Amino acid sequence: MKNAQKTLFTTAFIYLVIGMLSGVFYREVTKFKEFPVDNATQLSTLHTHLLVLGFIVPLVVLALDKLYTLAGSKQFTWFFYLYNIGLVITLVMMTVRGWLQVMAGSPLEQTPELSKGMDAGISGMAGIGHILLAVSLVLLMVRLGARINTVQAQAKQVNA
Repeated sequence: MKNAQKTLFTTAFIYLVIGMLSGVFYREVTKFKEFPVDNATQLSTLHTHLLVLGFIVPLVVLALDKLYTLAGSKQFTWFFYLYNIGLVITLVMMTVRGWLQVMAGSPLEQTPELSKGMDAGISGMAGIGHILLAVSLVLLMVRLGARINTVQAQAKQVNA
């Protein structure tokens, strides 16, 4: 991956903007629908997921890349693309489920459950997103572990 640090920064910035917009979206949609504040939905946690997983994680990886030169390997490239694909799938499914929850709800009742088929479909797709996230994080940890070992070995040679 060419210019990984700039790519990570740009990715973090994009997720930051989307994360902030998702907070406004949640507030406005629930206000428009007069959705009870006490009713929890997937839309209410979308903002936080976007900021932590989309904004903070790439910035942490950027810092780790600066320290340990993680980029420049197939593992890192696979990590980056699998992570973002998995995150987008997960976030889209959160948005879909949350939207359906808000649209089905009313101020006088708790959010009704989705049909079994729709619930299973959304959960299945979100599960695929989570699997991709998990695989990508394992790839990141393998790459980071290898680079830490290399850096420590180089430091021992210099000090010897």
